[in-house]
Amino acid sequence: MKYFLMLVAFGTINLVYTQECTSTFFGRVIDFHNGTPITNAVVYIKTLNTYGTTDNTGKFSFKNLCDGTITIAVSHLACETKHLELDIKGNTFYEVNLEHHIEELSEVKIDGIGKSKSTQTAQETVLKTDAIERFSAFSLGDALKQISGVSTINTGNAIVKPVINGLHSSRIVIITNGVRLQDQEWGIEHAPNIDLNSAGSVNVIKGANALAYGGDAIGGVIILKPQAVRLKDSLYGKTIVSGQTNGRGYSLNSSLTKTYKTGWFVDAQASMKRFGDFMSPNYSLTNTGLNSKGFSINSGFKTFEQGFNVYYSFLNNEIAILRSSHIGNIEDLVNAINSKNPQVIEAFSYDINSPNQDVKHQIIKANFFKRFKKFGKLDLQYDFQNNHRFEYDIHRDDNNNKPAIDLTLKTHSLKTNLKIDSKNHQVVYEFGLNAVYQTNFPNPNTKVKRLIPDYDRFDFGAFATSNFKLNTQTIIDFGIRYDFNTIDAKKFYETSRWIERGYDIDFENFVMEDRGTQLLTNPVFDFHNVSASAGIAYKMTDNNSFIANYGLSNRAPNPSELFSDGLHHSAARIELGNLRMKQETSNRFSGTYQYQANLFSLNIEAFYNHINNYIFIEPTGVEHTIRGAFPVWSYNQTNAALYGIDLSANYNLSKQWLITNKSSFIKGRDLNKKQALIDMPSFKTVTVLDYTNEKWLHFKSNITSELVLRQNDFPNNNFDVFIPTSQEMVEVDISSTPPTYNLLHFQSEIALNLTTKTKLTVGFNVTNILNTSYRENLNRLRYFADDLGRNFMLQLKLNY
Repeated sequence: MKYFLMLVAFGTINLVYTQECTSTFFGRVIDFHNGTPITNAVVYIKTLNTYGTTDNTGKFSFKNLCDGTITIAVSHLACETKHLELDIKGNTFYEVNLEHHIEELSEVKIDGIGKSKSTQTAQETVLKTDAIERFSAFSLGDALKQISGVSTINTGNAIVKPVINGLHSSRIVIITNGVRLQDQEWGIEHAPNIDLNSAGSVNVIKGANALAYGGDAIGGVIILKPQAVRLKDSLYGKTIVSGQTNGRGYSLNSSLTKTYKTGWFVDAQASMKRFGDFMSPNYSLTNTGLNSKGFSINSGFKTFEQGFNVYYSFLNNEIAILRSSHIGNIEDLVNAINSKNPQVIEAFSYDINSPNQDVKHQIIKANFFKRFKKFGKLDLQYDFQNNHRFEYDIHRDDNNNKPAIDLTLKTHSLKTNLKIDSKNHQVVYEFGLNAVYQTNFPNPNTKVKRLIPDYDRFDFGAFATSNFKLNTQTIIDFGIRYDFNTIDAKKFYETSRWIERGYDIDFENFVMEDRGTQLLTNPVFDFHNVSASAGIAYKMTDNNSFIANYGLSNRAPNPSELFSDGLHHSAARIELGNLRMKQETSNRFSGTYQYQANLFSLNIEAFYNHINNYIFIEPTGVEHTIRGAFPVWSYNQTNAALYGIDLSANYNLSKQWLITNKSSFIKGRDLNKKQALIDMPSFKTVTVLDYTNEKWLHFKSNITSELVLRQNDFPNNNFDVFIPTSQEMVEVDISSTPPTYNLLHFQSEIALNLTTKTKLTVGFNVTNILNTSYRENLNRLRYFADDLGRNFMLQLKLNY
């Protein structure tokens, strides 16, 4: 036995000596973008528990290794660690590519909030997640009013459209999860079909300096970004439940995300809101409820070098419109303006009766991206949207279940972007192409004259932008974009209207068929638009910085501005478009000064926007129909100038007390008539006093003063009308604006750590604490009723 063991031991020793460990594993660690060497990168051979670092040329070497399989991890500061399994066979060389700029890629950090800007020289603000979550029960427009220079134009309290520096609707581009929203945004009473709860952050860019998103964004761009996907094995989610007294309503939102370190992920989100009739301080606002339901799902694969995702969302909004706002004729409007109370006040109800809107919006998106070493990133995307809008009027024959408007808008979009960032991010170029095909179908089964006609629309766009980092203090960028738009419509015109507007002379070739009292026409328009931008960001000192930019943008008239012709039932007015509309041309100049110190920060933004052929709608008279007399609102054009200042300031009184002020001043002038523009926001200043105490269950609270001054600069669009019942001429005052108002609000929250991975946040808010009666100038229903009264709201947020 002893000799046998000695023989085995000798054989084992001999075997070890016959496997010569003389192999060398060597290589380089370089930057994925530009191929430059990465110094002091750590190379760790897990299987041998051996470390090494790269030299100043990015090289590393391990000698005297045995052949076989090894597992290594390569890491560097501000890089994503790379794990590799390699076969060593003799002398083996391997080149490792690290993303050395993973924290810088397309991002500019702002105020330490962890959210990135989409531009570097534009006037841009980012809303972070917790600010969005506070408005979980409300609309996108309500949330954006937190930003200085952003207001809203409303139809009641449920139809809320964002206004950026005095501009709204088709002049604002909204991007949700990489898709440009196409939902008949031309109507003032058409709110964006967006579920705010699907966004992780919201970027607001003032002006047309973000050419990658469109050249027609004269007002600005709103970008809703989803939560970032974590590349690790994880399952997490959140649920937000809220209830409020005004409207006796509730909202529920829940999301769940599953991620894998291999790169696969799936994210699902669903929400619902239900409100009944809201209250002003003194009476019920009959028929103002809301019923909203939506969900989305996003799934795909993502690594640094490549990935894809498929996304689907559905949103259904049923929105009641104040019953008293429905006028049967011009006499009803006169009576409403002269009355302090609405004409119809009924008991509270959750019913959504006529007039109302029922809008369904669906989005399908497929996206793919690929990064190329020492070059850049390529994105490809296709998306489809289906927007189906019903608008219900009050019919004399009680047939209120039959829509007055039934529109289906379908949009196909294809785009590709190429970003070249291989110059160590000192120089970044971006190029893009996009094509859009859109069809609109107004259902003739409504038996109502179609306000917007059938049309096919095709858009093509191409852009190029460049960004140069001259030094640690200065960044400049330039961009140019070309867009081609064509619209091919088929529309019936009353022969008398066609002749009255002189179309028989200017557009004789549009007539396809003469049916006596009606003409079937085929208007076709082509528009060529060029946009450009230039900007500079300069950091003067550690505390002071300055941004200046210029934007040229052109916007083709939308279908409503061209083709509207008839009674818009939900608006209770006759709207007339104009086939002679030309494209708008905006020249916008802006400057921003920023000061940032430990206790005090200041942001001042100034702008001047000169718009040739500015399109607006204004009252022009009265027209008699078989239902009575209705006000006529016509689209017109003029040369306009909009200018103003937006201010944001923060001062830390102590570690627990913070005071903030946000103020906005804007003027809009009709340069041709030398008078004010219609529908300009009033001066507004919001002051917030914050108190925090981490020892009290992470307690946070604030009280807000919102002061809105009376708009004294407005055009006189009043007109006279004959009232049959009184047999007299009466002036209809639709121009005078509501008085100044000041509202007080309160917010508070505490946070409880239920487990190591579960946190409950409880919020309690009060809006309009003093139950102040007021009317907002940019609320279309201000003629008929006061705005909302006091509201108590309780919100529970569970992160898990």
